Amino acid sequence: MTESQRSGCPINLSLEVIGDKWSLLVIRDMMFGNRRHFRELLLGSEEGIASNILSDRLQRLVNEGLISRAADPTHKQKVVYSLTEPAIQLVPVLVALGSWGRRHLPVSRELSIRAELLERGGPAMWDAFMDELREQHLGTPRPEGARSVFAELREAYLAELAAVAADTSSAGAARVR
Repeated sequence: MTESQRSGCPINLSLEVIGDKWSLLVIRDMMFGNRRHFRELLLGSEEGIASNILSDRLQRLVNEGLISRAADPTHKQKVVYSLTEPAIQLVPVLVALGSWGRRHLPVSRELSIRAELLERGGPAMWDAFMDELREQHLGTPRPEGARSVFAELREAYLAELAAVAADTSSAGAARVR
């Protein structure tokens, strides 16, 4: 145990790596939003992460081995971030956090639909999603015709966004009458 660690407890050690306010959100955005570039992570953050905080968290996550950083082959001045295997194995943790949040906190429909689907899909869905993340981030091929959990989650999210927009516009139209 190094001096910076408070104890050898696995929960404590995990929290020392991913327990700050932003690290899991960066991983979430890479995992569920397929955001791989600094600008995508910065502008796509629902929570409005500041650029200096994002830069710090990306560096910390690289140093901890949860993400990797490589030159972007499509643009000389950009880097692409990828989840590593330890980060991909956080899928069940993020599912559990999402499930708990859906039950106990005032979540929005559109931002909780993925948590609901993953909870209902159970470990088989999580495994399929982790395999898909391995393909996206690590280049590990999946069998041809394999299920795209990413697409299922994205479609459900977009459907909820459309439903919320429709509810908002119909409520606005009702007020005008």
